[in-house]
Amino acid sequence: MTLPLPSPVFDANASGKGLGDLPEWDLRDLYESPDAKALKNDMAWLETACSDFATRYEGKLEILSATEMLDCVKAYEQIDVIAGRIMSFAGLRYYQNTMDSDRAKFMADAQDKITTFTTPLVFFSLEFNRLEDDRLKALLDANKELARYKPVFDRMRAMRPHQLSDELERFLHDESVVGASAWNKLFDETMAGLMFKVDGEEEELNLEATLNLLTDSDRARREAGARALAAVFDRNIKLFARIHNTLAKEKEVHDRWRKMPSPQHGRHLSNHVEPEVVEALRNAVVAAYPKLSHRYYALKAKWMGLEQLEVWDRNAPLPIEVPKTVDWQTARRTVSEAYAAFDPKMADLAKPFFEKGWIDAGVKPGKAPGAFAHPTVTTVHPYVMLNYLGKPRDVMTLAHELGHGVHQVLAAGQGELLSSTPLTLAETASVFGEMLTFRKLLDGAKTKAERKTLLAGKVEDMINTVVRQIAFYDFECKLHAARAEGELTPDDINALWMSVQAESLGPAFNFMDGYETFWAYIPHFVHSPFYVYAYAFGDGLVNALYAAYADGLPDFKEKYFAMLAAGGSKHHKELLAPFGLDLSDPAFWNKGLSMIAGFIDELESMEE
Repeated sequence: MTLPLPSPVFDANASGKGLGDLPEWDLRDLYESPDAKALKNDMAWLETACSDFATRYEGKLEILSATEMLDCVKAYEQIDVIAGRIMSFAGLRYYQNTMDSDRAKFMADAQDKITTFTTPLVFFSLEFNRLEDDRLKALLDANKELARYKPVFDRMRAMRPHQLSDELERFLHDESVVGASAWNKLFDETMAGLMFKVDGEEEELNLEATLNLLTDSDRARREAGARALAAVFDRNIKLFARIHNTLAKEKEVHDRWRKMPSPQHGRHLSNHVEPEVVEALRNAVVAAYPKLSHRYYALKAKWMGLEQLEVWDRNAPLPIEVPKTVDWQTARRTVSEAYAAFDPKMADLAKPFFEKGWIDAGVKPGKAPGAFAHPTVTTVHPYVMLNYLGKPRDVMTLAHELGHGVHQVLAAGQGELLSSTPLTLAETASVFGEMLTFRKLLDGAKTKAERKTLLAGKVEDMINTVVRQIAFYDFECKLHAARAEGELTPDDINALWMSVQAESLGPAFNFMDGYETFWAYIPHFVHSPFYVYAYAFGDGLVNALYAAYADGLPDFKEKYFAMLAAGGSKHHKELLAPFGLDLSDPAFWNKGLSMIAGFIDELESMEE
């Protein structure tokens, strides 16, 4: 999932105006309705299947034959499919309108039931991890179909040093519905309910609409939007500080009991990525701040005729940029043609998203902000959510999320347990889809001004994807380290935020009073601690992949589709070897960063 750069909105309640017919989800491929017989039957089946699974296998994994172990794994996988299908339906309905109490209740009740039903399954990973290495190797050697699941087992067994007693693990499983997930819902519902009084606007705007003002061509409207955000965040800052304090403390307690060496370690384990690879990425990006963000924003200040930029200028359009609205059909055609130019297969894979109700595009009251691609389960298909308002950057967001969707469709062939792509490659197809679309637009630029506008937009997107997300990661690292020492006041968190903002954005910026609270609306800090480095990871990787493609690497397309179709069935080293790429090479990340620097070089040369 990704949250794209927001785009300006003229009326949050009439987002389809002038854009054509915006598609909405058809969730009937999951279930016909909340009271559908199929859903009730699946819920009843799930309760029985979980109980039967525990009765049949608990305490017996050690004595199973290879064939019996395969049956066990397949039964577990089928339970995962049905539980995932139910929660996908409940979650997608909720995100369509987070202010609808019936939808919120339906999701909460479904989550509560499934948590209760699946508690008997907690033994599986714990008991599996107690198998001796030699015993597991013998099972895998004896059955090729079972051996296919080895990457799943490897990820499970990475947690061996950190798992607790069976009783404690069951307790944490049961307790989860009133722990992090409850605070997540509080955050989502609070954010969805915030309304902002913006100077010059007749009606109050929601969060999405107000954030969108930050890319308006009118500087006064951008400032008004920024000040409205700051005012409302400040009024609610104690609540957001409470949410972050509680979640960070809960994580610290869990990590301490699990003997995790760092707050980030659990994320690295779940992503099957070595800590030193992430550290190399982080260090390379921080070292590049001066030649990337600092240099670009100094250039932007010059273009805008300003001695210093204000925070509301960060995503402002260039003075030479002609404001335009891209209707939905044009956006679809642009992305589809870019995908088809790479390979018609990619456009064919994207086609059902547009035609079968797999995209929900419009901005609507109560709808969750941002954008994402939800894989649901491998027996159905992904769904893409957008908040489409017709800005050029919204077209790039469409390209991004469709990339995720294509990746998820291809990986579904691996089955439920092997389809999920670890973070190391999770953003690859999405960022690659953006790059294909950008290159198509750049090749079609008819004037120097148009080329400059496209290049500047791409540089800003890359800075937001790389520099900004690594700054977010550093903020999280500082936040969790500080919380381990005691309760944090809102001012404490504000100070941590400003320390990374000043470092990453550089001396070209003046930071208005109130900007220190802008950490409050970033959902990743709440929902997915330390996930944010995924975006920088994906951007650097795609820059290297695209360079291999542009250089004419033999059979690139076949290798690329094979990598996406592998899902989570292989380690990143194995998947990237055909491209001659190695993420553990400290010099790898500098190659990707040099592409961004090269775009800035071209922009500077246009000034001469």
